Amino acid sequence: MALAAKPRSSLEGQHFHVVVIGGGINGVALARECARAGKRTLLVEQNDFASGVTSRSTRIIHGGLRYLEHGELDLVRESVREREHLLRERSHLVQPIQFLFLLNEASQRSAMKVRAGLWLYRRIAGKKSTDLSEIELHRVQRALDAGHTWTIFNYEDAQCEFPERLVAEWLTEAAEAGAVVRNHAEVLAIDVTQGRARGILLRDRASGKDHRVDAGWIFNCTGPWADRLCARSSVRTPQPMLGGVRGSHIVLPRFSGAPTAALYTEAADGRPVFILPWNEQILVGTTEVADTNDPAKTAPSNEEIEYLLRTVTQLFPKSKLAAHDIKYAFAGVRPLPNSPGAKPSAVTRRHFLHDHTPDGAARLISVIGGKLTTAASLAREATRKIGIQVEEPKLMGIGPGTALDPLMDHEVLEIARAGSISQESARGMVEWHGKRAMEIARMALVSAELRAPICPHTSHIVAEVFEAYRKEFAVSLGDVLLRRVPVALGPCWSESCSREAALRIGAVLGWDDQALGSNLESFETERTAFLRRPALNSAALEAAAD
Repeated sequence: MALAAKPRSSLEGQHFHVVVIGGGINGVALARECARAGKRTLLVEQNDFASGVTSRSTRIIHGGLRYLEHGELDLVRESVREREHLLRERSHLVQPIQFLFLLNEASQRSAMKVRAGLWLYRRIAGKKSTDLSEIELHRVQRALDAGHTWTIFNYEDAQCEFPERLVAEWLTEAAEAGAVVRNHAEVLAIDVTQGRARGILLRDRASGKDHRVDAGWIFNCTGPWADRLCARSSVRTPQPMLGGVRGSHIVLPRFSGAPTAALYTEAADGRPVFILPWNEQILVGTTEVADTNDPAKTAPSNEEIEYLLRTVTQLFPKSKLAAHDIKYAFAGVRPLPNSPGAKPSAVTRRHFLHDHTPDGAARLISVIGGKLTTAASLAREATRKIGIQVEEPKLMGIGPGTALDPLMDHEVLEIARAGSISQESARGMVEWHGKRAMEIARMALVSAELRAPICPHTSHIVAEVFEAYRKEFAVSLGDVLLRRVPVALGPCWSESCSREAALRIGAVLGWDDQALGSNLESFETERTAFLRRPALNSAALEAAAD
């Protein structure tokens, strides 16, 4: 891995009130909460922040409609409340989206049951029904398989197209509150002596050096790695804390008849599947497959890809989609609580805080479960668990809050003028950076190289990359192009885009030929491992589209 050459100060022998291990959305939210409470906090992540489960999610901030089926009303209330907070406070990243719930005569859920569930869902959310335009409804109906009789319900939830950006913002706020943050820093073991967790042994992958750090409290927020970290540290639990479940997705190009609303439908086996407009593409997911293997090597199987492709093609036979149309597939392991014998769909999505005192490791707490929507509430609960008093945020009504609204053209125009950049670049900057967009735009004035697009297919500019290295703790090219400024997830990205982006970024950062080649090679390796191209010679995959 090609890592930035900028040296990081040694942590050897330092003491922290709180050490958070794991830099997914839960770990970052928790570190931010502890730092804001005035506690000296260290956040460490073995790879990059948001590079694990967070970046492999369905990217929905939802109130948990499906949890009603399992009677988890408290989880629905929590999810709805947190969704509303995010809609208000992060309106540039989290936005309302209309969902269509599709049923036909073969569906396992009855129209009456769905209608009742949606009524209760709206009551919990305190929202009235919002109707999709008749034009859009008719357009969807025309595109659906004409061999079925369709019943369509609509409701509103929210989408965060780039939870990686949400993590980057929370990460920056954690650091501004005093947290020390380290990515590409692996915790080799938790030091447990005399029945208490007392610190960690940490290896900085950039320098190769090991550091021992003392801690008052340690949170294990490593998601699907939680049991492995405990085993490596000789912390033994009566049974595994996790029951890993792999969720896979495929990304398709926008096709004729593709809806602008999100779809919630049933696959052939009755499992719910989402078909979402995302990043100028179509995101389809997810599967639920038991997976207890190394989470770092998780990949979607051909069977899962076939399952998702068939769901889309059976719904939209006129799309003529085939396996070669799949742009890429990706998978992650959900760190669900261990539930022997339960179907994956029936396992709760509620989070749990496992106190390891009975396991001989007092002051070590493992975070099990959780999801994008409830990361902030999980962080508040975990912070209270160690005696820090934090208040619940006040919900003042839904609106743009302090974030810049990307639809406010005058704000976009001001930023474009401030940075001498196009309005399209300014709008893209606002959508990904919110109120920090103006600072980045002013920085872009320094040189034409900073104002240049990252690659010919995007309006996002090199100044955003520079900001990621300068303030958002990016260390590698993958940290930037896949997470801080995730242009490499776009529909047009290719190896030539990678080369062009590396050249433009390297020119600003002062890379020589060796650094350029090393950064580019490591980036392509990471991108290929994450975004899998399915094997096109698979007869089953091609048959899925027939």
